[in-house]
Amino acid sequence: MITATHSILDAIGNTPLVELRKVVPPGLARIVAKLEWANPTGSMKDRMAKAVIERAEADGRLRPGGTVVEYTAGTTGISLALVCAAKGYALEIVFSDAFSLEKRRTMQAFGAHITDVLSDNKNINEKLIKTLMSTAEEISLRPGHWYCDQLNNHDGIEGYLPLGDELWQQTGGQIDAFVHAVSTAHSIHGVTKSLRKHNDRILTVAVEPAESAVLSGRPSGSHKIEGIGIGFLPPLWQPELVNAIETVTSEEAKAMARRLAREEGIFAGASSGANVVAAIRIARQLGPGAMVATIIVDSGLRYLSTDVYAEAR
Repeated sequence: MITATHSILDAIGNTPLVELRKVVPPGLARIVAKLEWANPTGSMKDRMAKAVIERAEADGRLRPGGTVVEYTAGTTGISLALVCAAKGYALEIVFSDAFSLEKRRTMQAFGAHITDVLSDNKNINEKLIKTLMSTAEEISLRPGHWYCDQLNNHDGIEGYLPLGDELWQQTGGQIDAFVHAVSTAHSIHGVTKSLRKHNDRILTVAVEPAESAVLSGRPSGSHKIEGIGIGFLPPLWQPELVNAIETVTSEEAKAMARRLAREEGIFAGASSGANVVAAIRIARQLGPGAMVATIIVDSGLRYLSTDVYAEAR
């Protein structure tokens, strides 16, 4: 008997959980990582894209034949492109040369139209992100266009609530800490809220680029970790949900991404590397007997043309 899902969108979620063994030094807490590249586009953002579009459909903001508009570093854009292709919507993406060529080509493969904003030497910073946002807002004024506006979209958190429940179930409720990088902050908020329904003592640790550690109260700057560190406080940031913040340099994040591939067989991007660097620090603090959970955000296939892997030997 053949068993199939009704739609590609039904394949989102229920991703595997693995324990990291080789990159974690002995004598630390156990570290488990959710392999979100097992989602259809290879990213956790599939969860958010499905949630925000279905909410917009339900309340009439997005109507049949409409066009979705979004600014993106590419990961959200790819996930929106998948959902739009599956549901029959057009998609206008505002993107930049600061982000990988693979992301651009993947969005185009799904049918997205891309408007480019040039960066300053491919640096990711506040000026770039805000220019992406203002350009997308202008495009969204066209008739029949719906502006997703991920940073200000309250529906984004909904897609990540099941991720927290999955983590709890897969670990048998043994999680002591959750460590995750911040972009829009929807994923860290959603997972934390789900986990704390089960255990309100679970620690949540946010991760951000050391070169632009605005969550930590430091100056905004430029960095090279795609998908996180927008250079200003996310509009929907809820600091009361976070117990601590760890900063990770771009070089530390990229080096760990390469280690994960070589030593664990886990092929991921630099934001996942940052997650693991910070998770190891927390695992050292908690010690043996505890468990730290983190997320492998997306696949390394998206970064083959970047210096994360282009210079790997």
